[in-house]
Amino acid sequence: MAVTDFFAGEIATELLKMLISITRKACLCKPSAEQLLVSIEELLPIIEEIKYSGVELTATRQMQLDVLSRALHDGHELAGKVLASSRWNVYKNLQLSRKMEKVEKKISRFLRGPLHAHVLADVHHARFEATERFDRLEGSNRRLEQRLGSMKIGGSGWLEEAVKEIDEEEQYECSLLKVGMELGKRKVKDMILDKDDFVVIGINGIGGSGKTTLAREICRDDEVRSYYNNKILFLKVSQSPNVEQLRQQIGEFISESRINGCSDIAHQWTLQSNSWNTVTPILVVLDDVWSLPVLNQLIFRVAGCKILVVSRIKFQSELITSTYELELLREEDAISLFCHTAFGKTSILPGSDENLIKQIVEKCKGLPLALKVIGASLRDQPEKYWIGAKNRLSRAQPICDSHETELLNRMKLSIDYLSDKVRDCFLDLGSFPEDKKIPLDVLINIWTELHDIDEADAFAIIVELSSKNLLTLVKDSRGGANYSSKCEILVSQHDVLRDLAIHMSSLESVNQRRWLVMPRRENGVPKEWERNIDQPFHAQIVSVHTGEMREMDWLKMEFPKAEVLILNFDSTDYFLPPFIENMPKLRALVLINYLNSTKTAQLRNLSVLAKSTNLRSLWFKKVTIPQLPKITLPLTKLLKISLILCKIDLKDQPELDLSHLFPRLNELTMDHCVEMTKLPSSICQVKTLKSLSITNCEIEELPSDLGKLLFLQILRVYACPKLKMLPSGIKNLIWLEHIDISQCVALHCLNEEIGGCGSLKDIDMRECLQIKRLPKSVAWLRSLRQVVCDEEVSWLWKEIEKEVPGLCVQVTEQNHDLEWLKE
Repeated sequence: MAVTDFFAGEIATELLKMLISITRKACLCKPSAEQLLVSIEELLPIIEEIKYSGVELTATRQMQLDVLSRALHDGHELAGKVLASSRWNVYKNLQLSRKMEKVEKKISRFLRGPLHAHVLADVHHARFEATERFDRLEGSNRRLEQRLGSMKIGGSGWLEEAVKEIDEEEQYECSLLKVGMELGKRKVKDMILDKDDFVVIGINGIGGSGKTTLAREICRDDEVRSYYNNKILFLKVSQSPNVEQLRQQIGEFISESRINGCSDIAHQWTLQSNSWNTVTPILVVLDDVWSLPVLNQLIFRVAGCKILVVSRIKFQSELITSTYELELLREEDAISLFCHTAFGKTSILPGSDENLIKQIVEKCKGLPLALKVIGASLRDQPEKYWIGAKNRLSRAQPICDSHETELLNRMKLSIDYLSDKVRDCFLDLGSFPEDKKIPLDVLINIWTELHDIDEADAFAIIVELSSKNLLTLVKDSRGGANYSSKCEILVSQHDVLRDLAIHMSSLESVNQRRWLVMPRRENGVPKEWERNIDQPFHAQIVSVHTGEMREMDWLKMEFPKAEVLILNFDSTDYFLPPFIENMPKLRALVLINYLNSTKTAQLRNLSVLAKSTNLRSLWFKKVTIPQLPKITLPLTKLLKISLILCKIDLKDQPELDLSHLFPRLNELTMDHCVEMTKLPSSICQVKTLKSLSITNCEIEELPSDLGKLLFLQILRVYACPKLKMLPSGIKNLIWLEHIDISQCVALHCLNEEIGGCGSLKDIDMRECLQIKRLPKSVAWLRSLRQVVCDEEVSWLWKEIEKEVPGLCVQVTEQNHDLEWLKE
């Protein structure tokens, strides 16, 4: 499909918004704008149909679409001038009015032409052909073995494909749920578009019924976005919220929305004054609210503000103005979603046992999540397997009268059919806080240590769980090229599935559990743990979720079998638990600070790791390490260190010998460690290092002896704005396969010495604005297979492409999205 198709759709959408603004002004262009608005509203669905159908138009029709695109572009520029024009400049407004009339007539003539009918016909044929091709390919494409047959660990191909499939799946589900939720969407829209000054609306329903999907769909609705002028705040509250942080976010959002009579509502929250009112209406969505006391603390009274509360609980409170109880999918829609997940079709396949399928769908009780999970577990299975599943679903009687508990038991069927290894990996996901995205790198580290599998097996399990809708892969917006995919993929999980994982891993007594997990954030160690500290805890994986912890807050506990410790917290001060000394088998330590602030946590008691002689992996996020302790015993088995958004300054420790502390270190990752301006020279003595990733840091130079890292295979210095050049010793990195220098805006050239990297396969140099030429030595890189760069230097690489067989040059667009930092 031509690029024009996309431009036309985007321009038409933006133009539509601008025309709405013009029609609200008293100006000479208002009549033409109103007529043009009608034409664009009629035209936009046709353009969107072309845009999302993937149809390749004929040359003649593509030319017609090009003409339309240019007309829309002219209209877009003209609308911008109209909005910027002063109403008192009559002569200029008269000129703009005449130009607006010409654009309106040109687009009207296009609408009256035959293109509308032709395009619709083409879309129909293309969809039919695509469906036929999809039917022929579906069976083979869905088999995990084929997707992993040519897997290249570190590469992005198959993993990108998995993420793309998840995105397409979500788009389909969203479009399907629109049908089942259309009534609910219309009712809730009427509530939040109400003219009352202060309204609190509730959306209620059981877990997995699509409450959040409905809320997000409402927030994306054009009419809603226009009414609130895009002033919409969407917040996840969850079972263990940090209420003060949420209040601060809401207060700052309202303050930014120009409150009349109040410059800083965040500091005046307790006044609850009705005298405040916003210049434009604002909408605040509180998703996944679990308790009335929490809700009461988050409700504010500001005229012009609407609050949408999404919860499994129907709150009986005078605060709630009105409530919508979400209905589950009707039989027709439920069958369509189930069949799409199980067969890739939206209806029951010919020759299938229709009665059997309907019986299984009926057991899902119209719950979208259950339909997706159970449908995925039955995909490509023989009929006897389906019959067995139906029988097991029928026997899954509820342990109480709760509809939700019954559905949880029924979804357990999908987990029971997993292999033991994959099942254990699914249960590991319950160790992370609800509604938080999990870095794929963390999961890979945990699984390789806990289940004695290699990275290839761990990646395969990730894909299998995602294909069965038991987790969701999310691509980080920073997306780079090869060898960066593991760092840029996140994993999320529906809270109902997390509840299922915790339920299944907590069936034994607390001392005998293999997974010892705090389901929600607490102020300290759970009472259940405290009552049983007289006996050792035999868990292999221990997960703690608290706020600030001091030395006196920890209990003396024994963990003779613990291999993984996950410490989740949100505070500016954190004392590592002394019981780490009582974890002789500890192999992986994950420390994640979820504080919604730029502040990091002061990390204390780091010396407790001195006795963790079996430790192989460290993963820290948002902590301050003031000074590395003088550990008498080196961590001889430590292979991986990851420091994300951490503060660490090694300049004051010139005597620090990293090769002595970490003699077997394979991977060192530092991301957004802004105070890291210089690496200690002793890093070059760590001869075992294979991957060095220093990204989004203020580092000014790399060690001159970098060439001593003879076994280095991956070097990433992504987004280091002060890095001016690479060391000359890079020529000695004969095993280097990948180098990422993208967004190093001060880097003025590629060294001539880079020609010595004979094994180099990939170079990522996006947005290296100072690099205007290439060294002649790049022609010696006979192993080079991919270069990712900007258009300005792509022609230089195109010349090299002629000399290096198999080289592919990829030109990318800029991406400065920082939304991931909010996670």
